[in-house]
Amino acid sequence: MLLLKYLLMAGSAGFFSAAAGVLVVDVVTAIRQSQTLALRWRLATRLALAGCVPLLPALSIVVVPSGMGGVRVSQLSGTRPGTLYPGTHFVMPLMHRVALFNIRDQVFATNPSEVAKDATPVLKVYSREGLPVGLGISVRYQLDPQKLPYVENNLPQPIETEIMPPVVANAFRQTISGYLVRDVFSTKREEVRRMAADAITKRLASDGIVVKEVMLRDVSLPPEYAKGLEGLLLKVQENDRVAIEVELKQKMVRTAELEAEAEKARHVKQAEGRAQVTVLEAKAQADAMQHTLPLKEKQIQQSRLEAEARKEATVKNAEAAASAKVIDSKAELEKRNLLSQADAQRVRLMAVADADRMKSEAVVLKDNPLLIQKIIAERLSDKVQIMMVPMDGKFFFANDVLKAQQLGAFGVPHPNQH
Repeated sequence: MLLLKYLLMAGSAGFFSAAAGVLVVDVVTAIRQSQTLALRWRLATRLALAGCVPLLPALSIVVVPSGMGGVRVSQLSGTRPGTLYPGTHFVMPLMHRVALFNIRDQVFATNPSEVAKDATPVLKVYSREGLPVGLGISVRYQLDPQKLPYVENNLPQPIETEIMPPVVANAFRQTISGYLVRDVFSTKREEVRRMAADAITKRLASDGIVVKEVMLRDVSLPPEYAKGLEGLLLKVQENDRVAIEVELKQKMVRTAELEAEAEKARHVKQAEGRAQVTVLEAKAQADAMQHTLPLKEKQIQQSRLEAEARKEATVKNAEAAASAKVIDSKAELEKRNLLSQADAQRVRLMAVADADRMKSEAVVLKDNPLLIQKIIAERLSDKVQIMMVPMDGKFFFANDVLKAQQLGAFGVPHPNQH
C-alpha cells in the first residue's frame, strides 16, 4: 500500500507539473515573439484536475509504522475516537489527519547532579531537615494505546518533556520531604522508591500513561553532610560490630554452660549405666554359678576318665613296643644267621672256584710254559723291562729262576732237592 501511495502521489505531481509547464511555455513563447500573452488556462485546468484524481486516494492512505499508534483528527469535529494500530488505514482526504504516538516502552531519566555534555535533567529535592538531595531516577512507561485519543485531545505534547518531568519530580519531592536524609540514603531507600512509584503510577494512569517500573538509581548528598554521615555510619558500624561481639560472647558463655550441663548429665548417665552393668554382671555370675558347678563336676569326671584312658593307652603302647622289640630281635638274629650261612657258602664256592681255576691254569702252563713269562711281564710291566732270551741260554740268571718257578708251579721238585 505504501508503494501504491507513492505511485499515486508521483502521478499527481506529474499532472501538476504538466499544468505548470503549459503555462510557463505560453509565457515564454509570448515573451520571445513579443506577442500578446494568451495562456491556455483550459488545458492547464484539465491537467490540474487530472492531478487531483490520484492525489485524493494517495492522501486517504495512511501507514502507521511498527511501534507507533495513530489518532484521526478531523478539521471539523476534532479528535475522532479509536486508535489506529500499526498497518495501513484509510482516512478522508483533506478532512482528516493522523497524529502518531510512540507506544513502545520509553524511559524518563534524571541525574543526581549536573554532568558535562549530558542533557539529562537534574532532579533536586529537599529532605525533612531542609537539605538538598540529588536523585538519579529512571521511569519506564508506555502510552496506553486505547487512550491515545484522550492523550491527543487533552495532554500537552510531547509527553516526555511536558508531562513526565513535573509529575516525577513532584512525587519524589512530596515523598522525601517526610524522611531524614540518612533514612533516604540507607535504611528506607526502598520504602521511598515504592511510595514515589505508587504516586507516579496513580497520577499518570488517569492520563493514559502506564508506568511499568520506577528505579532509584542514585542518591547524591551534600558534601558536608556526606562526610558527617560517613563518620556516623562508621560509628554505627562499630557499634553494630561491638554488639555482635557481645552477643557472640554471650552465646559462647551459654554454649559453655550447656556443654558443662551436658557433660554432667553424660557423666551421671555413664555412672548409672556402669552401676546397672555391675548389678547385671553380678546377677549373671550368680546365675552362671548355678550352672557352672554341675559343669565343673562333669569336667572333673571327664578329666578322670581321660586320664584312665591315657594310662590304659600308655600300657598298651608299652606292651606293643616290647613285643615289637622281641620280634625285631628275633628277626635280627635270624637275619644274622642267614648272612653267616650265605658268607660260608660264598667262601666255599669261591674256594672251589679258585681251585678249579688254579687247576686249569696249571694245565695251561704245563702245556705252554712261556705263559709264565707273559704273566710275570704283565704283573711287572709298570716296574721292569722284559727281555726275551732262549730257554737254553747260558750265563743268564733268569734261566734258573724261570725254571724253578715252572717246576714249582707244576709240583715238580728242583733237581738239586732231594
